[in-house]
Amino acid sequence: MASDQGPSAGDPTSRRRIEPWEFEMFYDPRDLRKEACLLYEIKWGTSHKIWRNSSKNTTKHVELNFIEKFTSERRFCSSISCSIMWFLSWSPCWECSKAIREFLSQRPGVTLVIYVARLYWHMDEQNRQGLRDLINCGVTIQIMRPSEHDHCWRNFVNYPPGKEAHWPRYPSLLMNLYALELHCIILSLPSCLIISRRCQKQLTMFRLTLQSCHYQRIPPHILLCTGLVQLPVTWR
Repeated sequence: MASDQGPSAGDPTSRRRIEPWEFEMFYDPRDLRKEACLLYEIKWGTSHKIWRNSSKNTTKHVELNFIEKFTSERRFCSSISCSIMWFLSWSPCWECSKAIREFLSQRPGVTLVIYVARLYWHMDEQNRQGLRDLINCGVTIQIMRPSEHDHCWRNFVNYPPGKEAHWPRYPSLLMNLYALELHCIILSLPSCLIISRRCQKQLTMFRLTLQSCHYQRIPPHILLCTGLVQLPVTWR
């Protein structure tokens, strides 16, 4: 049930929340802006307390800013586990993927789950390999779905009074297309998603180009959920 007020004044994360327009700007999968945003949660050991904060690009990418902040402010004890969850507006580039792997290799007690709203230069082979390397070292990477958008809105956004459940409804089709492309990356398949921009009208165009290898190796339910693919029927 939506509350009649915005986030509680006693909420310890209130000063670290972003504004609704920022959330809409950064996490809209149709918007290919250069700036990036990171919303993150940290949980230590068996504690139920979750520490939340946000970060934006500076002269460095948000992933590097997080790693520097984490290592400078926290004395890490290897005997205490640490769970980190990221909600990124863009997936990590290959250089950030490398930095993340180095960060995790020095802290075996840390687990990282990454949700992304968009895939950063997803046709660049170095970026694709960087994501595969992260997954191979134990990092979970998924595309943000409505449940993740709703979670971020409630926990990271300074939403207006009475608007607790009113997060922006982004097209589910785009989430499905990004999820399909992420599967191509994971399986080392050619890219199937082409994204272009019409500068005059500021329109972002998404086009699906499937090859036989996609039909052969990607699970049918992932192809079908886009609503754009019709699988061949075999009659017996």
